[in-house]
Amino acid sequence: MVNGFSRMTLQVAALCFLIASVCIGAQRAAGIDYEFVERPAGVQADFVAPRNATLRFLAISAIDGFRVDAALAQPVSRTPAGSSLIVSVHGSGGRYDASDASASGFLVRLLASEGYAVLAINTRQSGANINTDNFLDVRRDIEAAVYTARALGYRSIILLGHSLGTIQVQYYAANNWDSDIKAVVLTSPFGNLPWKSRHMLIRDEESYGQLQDAALKALRDGKDGDVLPVRMRRTRPEKEPVTGRHFLTYRAEESSTADGTYWIRRIPRPILMVRDDGDIVIQSFEPYTLLSAARGHGSLVPSIDYVSIANPKGPNPGGHGFVDNQAPLAITIATWLKRQTL
Repeated sequence: MVNGFSRMTLQVAALCFLIASVCIGAQRAAGIDYEFVERPAGVQADFVAPRNATLRFLAISAIDGFRVDAALAQPVSRTPAGSSLIVSVHGSGGRYDASDASASGFLVRLLASEGYAVLAINTRQSGANINTDNFLDVRRDIEAAVYTARALGYRSIILLGHSLGTIQVQYYAANNWDSDIKAVVLTSPFGNLPWKSRHMLIRDEESYGQLQDAALKALRDGKDGDVLPVRMRRTRPEKEPVTGRHFLTYRAEESSTADGTYWIRRIPRPILMVRDDGDIVIQSFEPYTLLSAARGHGSLVPSIDYVSIANPKGPNPGGHGFVDNQAPLAITIATWLKRQTL
């Protein structure tokens, strides 16, 4: 009986192991899904199909389940396999269809007219979610767009980030060396965001200390996603609401890794940087800190170019979004991409 019971136990155990193995093999831990959808209700009326291109809208589910809304412009003369696709990431609180404070909207139209497919996305810090996200999470939104592009048949991908999107794109490109990612474009790029936030934007050590203390308390209380009881000065005189996780991962010098001078040198792809001379948000010295890092000893960057576009109005609020230089910006990007044979 003992031997018989032992044999039966072993047989049952083996069967259970086999069943478990089959079940484990059939399970799905996570995934990225996408679908084409009707034009969303909130899209700006002037965001229409570019000349000689189609415009379609997508809903993409990132690997953590976050919904990434996107717009895809495709030149009619080319197939996805025969196109270079630009994944476009907006600036702070921006949208893919915005054309005022962010370059995202008009670049969809103008770059598609230049023969480039554009997949512009709304990240998890878009619109009302400004100053609420965790910097480390936005990579999932970019990842979802990149994998969707591959599923659609694109084999040549360029990452383009504007303003806050530049650090998100740099972080992704530095940590994802996929062979189909061919180049990186940064428009209105800053250098070291934590340093800039403390010394150029907040500009008040008492206020900075209050923000840091409140953010650390929120983190330790498990409430880092809540809006802090103190507000943060960013690019305007009035202070703005901010969550603990945003402050700690973007703005705090002690904990943030949103430093372009660190990540840019770790990107093994050609890079283009463009700044409007009228930009009053990004100071003229900031792109040079990135240039210095990218050209330093041991940098992985094979080549980097910096173009400064003159603004006839001089310093003005629209300079940050290239409001007066839409066509020159698109031509600068397209010309550079063609030199890269993309």
